[in-house]
Amino acid sequence: MKQFRLTTREDLIEAVQYYGFLPFFTNEIEGFSIEEMTPARLWFTDEPGPWEWKGPVISEGDCVYGKFFDKKAGFVSNKWFPDFANYRRDGYDFDARFEDGLADHREQFLYELISSRHSILSKDAKIIGGYVKPKRKGKDEWVPRKGFDTTITRLEMETYVIISNFEYEVSKTGEFYGWGIARYATPEAYLGRKFTSKVYQRTPEKSKARILKHLKQVLPEVEDNLLERLIG
Repeated sequence: MKQFRLTTREDLIEAVQYYGFLPFFTNEIEGFSIEEMTPARLWFTDEPGPWEWKGPVISEGDCVYGKFFDKKAGFVSNKWFPDFANYRRDGYDFDARFEDGLADHREQFLYELISSRHSILSKDAKIIGGYVKPKRKGKDEWVPRKGFDTTITRLEMETYVIISNFEYEVSKTGEFYGWGIARYATPEAYLGRKFTSKVYQRTPEKSKARILKHLKQVLPEVEDNLLERLIG
């Protein structure tokens, strides 16, 4: 496996483009994660590192980001994402998936909330969807909708939703603070025709075969069963 040492966001972009698929956190494939490729001085320290690079890499790196790998986050290059989505979706668009009983009403509700907009911040989706209490509501006027985190994770794992950016709160002095707030979108809205014209152009089985052939080339020492589990 080609080894990358991620010290800049340009390094991260290069790694994502080389592998096509790159988990953020440690996983079954030893050494194959942003976490393991990043020097300790850049992981949860005062120096900018992968946590701060995520948004710029999404916008500059010709890739998408989301909880794609065993319910954990990572990047997939735009080159490989149509095949990845085709395989993960088993050839279904969301409406067909719901009609065939393969998605539940929680997924349908949240998917439609997101897909009816070009994109939406997670905090706004939670308010509009009724997952968190609006400030104007009284104590007895509101019953929360449950399951935002589990539902959004399922939609990301199924590739119907991605994270298109991370945005930060701004202080009165104009400084960014806190954790980045995820902005959600559908791949169809975010990537447009470069996704929609390719996602269902071959069978899911052929998409899987293409992905595995590529991964065997860039990760030649990794066992086939681990590669299959990586792509789900």
